[in-house]
Amino acid sequence: MTDRIRLLPDNIANQIAAGEVVQRPASVVKELLENAIDAEASHIKLIVKDGGKSLIQVIDNGVGMSPNDARMSFERHATSKIKQAEDLFRIRTMGFRGEALASIAAVAQVEMKTRLKGADLGTLLRIEGSELIAQEEVICPEGTSIAVKNLFFNVPARRKFLKSNAVEMQHIFQEFYRVALAYPNIHFELHHNQVEVYNLHPSKLSRRIVDLFGKQYRQQLIPCKEETPTVKIHGYIGTPQQAKKTRGEQFFFVNKRFIKHGYLHHAVMQAYADTLPEGNYPFYCIFIDIDPEQVDVNVHPTKTEVKFEDERTLYAFMLTAVQRALATHHIKPSLDFEVNINFPESLSDVRSIHTQGEGGTGSKSSGSGSFQSKLPKQSTKDWKRLFEDFEAEQTLNIPLEGEELELFQKIQKREQEQQSGKVIKVSSRLNQIDDEEESSKQAFSPESEPVFQLHEQYLVSQVKSGLLLINIKAAKQRILYDRFLQQIRSGKRFAQQVLFPARVSLPAADRTLLQEISPQLQQVGFELEFLQSGEVLVRSVPSDLQDEPQHILESFLEQYKQMHTDLSLAQDEKVARTLAARAAHRLPKRLSQEEMQSMIAQLFASSNPNFSPYGERILVILDAQQIAAMFE
Repeated sequence: MTDRIRLLPDNIANQIAAGEVVQRPASVVKELLENAIDAEASHIKLIVKDGGKSLIQVIDNGVGMSPNDARMSFERHATSKIKQAEDLFRIRTMGFRGEALASIAAVAQVEMKTRLKGADLGTLLRIEGSELIAQEEVICPEGTSIAVKNLFFNVPARRKFLKSNAVEMQHIFQEFYRVALAYPNIHFELHHNQVEVYNLHPSKLSRRIVDLFGKQYRQQLIPCKEETPTVKIHGYIGTPQQAKKTRGEQFFFVNKRFIKHGYLHHAVMQAYADTLPEGNYPFYCIFIDIDPEQVDVNVHPTKTEVKFEDERTLYAFMLTAVQRALATHHIKPSLDFEVNINFPESLSDVRSIHTQGEGGTGSKSSGSGSFQSKLPKQSTKDWKRLFEDFEAEQTLNIPLEGEELELFQKIQKREQEQQSGKVIKVSSRLNQIDDEEESSKQAFSPESEPVFQLHEQYLVSQVKSGLLLINIKAAKQRILYDRFLQQIRSGKRFAQQVLFPARVSLPAADRTLLQEISPQLQQVGFELEFLQSGEVLVRSVPSDLQDEPQHILESFLEQYKQMHTDLSLAQDEKVARTLAARAAHRLPKRLSQEEMQSMIAQLFASSNPNFSPYGERILVILDAQQIAAMFE
């Protein structure tokens, strides 16, 4: 029998390792920026082309490398950080595994220029697919410049699965934010497709946050600080009013290393309990300074997941630090801290805090320190509680005949009489009837079947067998969704010119996303101009959106990012859904009889009168038997 087990060639082993380290262009950006920081650079420049697919280049003014070090840096498990096993528990640098450059060189064309400080000449290396193409002496500035070209050029299957340039650039922005926030004392530059996106001079952390995310953050930052003999927590959190429905602006740093930690995130969310709308996430940028021997960063190849020696006590520290910051700025009452301002005497006491917060990251359950008002709360239950027993009996699929069909026929008949035109078939699945049957129905008359508005949220109308209830917001979303989608696909524009063109300031990641979907936005009435200064000039907006351009774009992008990763929807459908939700957000509190009748007519002429674009139920028909059962 022949032997079947053999050692893998280095190039294949490197490609396998690259699968863990290099998942997309943002992974390369992360590793190269961290190497520049470890090189003690004070000025780091990141250059990106085509979302990182064509070029990722990082130029720093760090200590540089000798010719031997430059060559050794591309070998697997070659590092200057680890000399013995005990060093793994005293790590304060960023890269230490010695896998990054070897993995990158295995799946890209890499060119490195580096020169030691004080040396006369530098070193040039060219490597393609782990194969050394050239090594020679060159004249170059002090420090290191690494250019990664044509990522995954030798792994077409991996390159095929990369997303669009805009999506990949979104991930690069996230990595850039993490490094730039961790080191506000370093001068960072970011250039994309020969356009300067960021030029961040050394500054305080608060200034760095404003420079990265926009001037609007200037008014919402709250200092957060808590210090004990074993751990120091400091940074900034955002006000509850500025919380967003999408994640991405939550940053934890342990010894200046960005981490993801659901347990600590839950502590922050618990501190915000009763101040945040459900499903919203606050901004925070929190640093944890702790003895490296109490944290294990060697858990995951990307080094974003860590383990703490005593997570429960750290949870209590984090909870108290955020609560104290909110109370200091009069957002939560100081009474909130009377219970847990003194830390638990034992870990079993902390366990109770953890147990009460097991419900999930965004749980609203109160922890041991949650403030509970003794004043009786006024009932906020709306009228729908009267129908809880029998509404559950309604099936999700409204039948295609009966009252709903008859009402639709009446509306169609009335519109025909008003227009004195021929019968027009609409794209509703309710319109599956014969012309003869349709003509035999009576018109839907506002006088005979009036509509009234209940609690400014629902339309109520009498039908033959009972009562018709319509959710106004969901109905408006369906009507607007069909309208916006038709405009995008047909090319018809309905714009509302802004009296004075408005300059809108957005974070670079949001501007990139806005540029990607600008063709669809132009079809529905937006006229946008992307200025060299980084601002967006708004000349017109859709007529259905009534608000300041700055708020329109910010809220639209926030809503759009919630479905940005949904691969089941086409881009035009995502844009139409988001605009419909945004436009239906603000409805007149009281509708006139004509407006209510028009809304019902448009709803039954829509593509799906039963459900909104987000799957919410639009209408319910209560028959006479159900209504009678309530009085038995």
